[in-house]
Amino acid sequence: MRAKRVNLLIALVAVMLFSFSCFCISRMTQTSNQLFSCRNRILEFKENILHLKNQTKRNHQQLIKVLNRMKYDVKKNLSVNLAEKTVSTLDENKTVSNAFEVLKFFFPHLRKAGRLYPDVIIGKEKTGVSLALGISTVRRGSHSHLKQVLTSLVSRMTLAEEKDSVVIVSVADSNEDYLTSVVDMITKKFKRQLKSGSLEVISMPAFFYPDMSHARQSTEDSQKLDSWQIKQVLDFCFLMLYAQPKAMYYLQLEDDVIAKNMYFTKITDFIHNISSNNWFYIEFSILGFVGKLFKSEDLTDFVRFFLMFYKDKPIDLLLGDIFRVKKCSPEETLEKCTERNKQIRIQYKPSLFQHVGEPWSSFPITEQNSITK
Repeated sequence: MRAKRVNLLIALVAVMLFSFSCFCISRMTQTSNQLFSCRNRILEFKENILHLKNQTKRNHQQLIKVLNRMKYDVKKNLSVNLAEKTVSTLDENKTVSNAFEVLKFFFPHLRKAGRLYPDVIIGKEKTGVSLALGISTVRRGSHSHLKQVLTSLVSRMTLAEEKDSVVIVSVADSNEDYLTSVVDMITKKFKRQLKSGSLEVISMPAFFYPDMSHARQSTEDSQKLDSWQIKQVLDFCFLMLYAQPKAMYYLQLEDDVIAKNMYFTKITDFIHNISSNNWFYIEFSILGFVGKLFKSEDLTDFVRFFLMFYKDKPIDLLLGDIFRVKKCSPEETLEKCTERNKQIRIQYKPSLFQHVGEPWSSFPITEQNSITK
């Protein structure tokens, strides 16, 4: 009887152990499944995080591109939005547009262009002053002297002289970044001059320029001009045409020359003290074309002559040629002619303008050997 109970107890324990084992196995299987599911969810979550990270990175890059583009557009539009009178108002200004009509005679590609005018005008298009000062500027590598040049010009004028003059900066460079940098610099550093109208910025459109890839030679012994020398003649002509209706006199400068103290007063006093008004032009500097003063009424004649021979010689040499053509007899030398016409080809001494730093010309590939004293 006792053995029967023992066997029954053992059987009961075995059943309990088996049931417990089954339960444990079931729970372990369930837990394993849950762990596997959890692992899959973790992996899926990790993949989602990685995807979001990549998407965020792409969105960030796109945002940077958009912001850079917006920044570029804002800068580009700045040159137009800051203008007191935009290009559209130039259509009403026949004086400006008519001044450029002479270009159509020399450049056939402009004859179908309609009314010609600069691309950008910042300023008040001031007119009726005594003196217009023209500066043609181009990129000069990583450094520009333009701010220093403008500072020397405006700071050495009296308020009365500033009121009776206009400084015109012509950006003669097709690089939009350079145009934007010039506009930004001037609008930040010379706000008062812009507001008063004594400082303007213009930019000549690229289509103004003819094809300069085939510069012709005037004689067999002459050397072909570099394209920058040809372009410089055109740059100065465009600037002269724009400045002509603004002032009684026009002074040609460059973007790497600084003015000496009281230069404006000395110029006006010198002009007023000339006994005869029959002068051709006045040299206030011996460096190239720098510091040459013209009567605005004569600028059209000078421009026409320069445009006739812009592929043949640099503009400072053309200036000597036009003097010989208009004022010298065929049988006399230039020296004799100059001596005879000292009252019409006048040189002021000492020079009122000096190159900044190295004595370079408008473009950094040609050196001016003359030194002003």
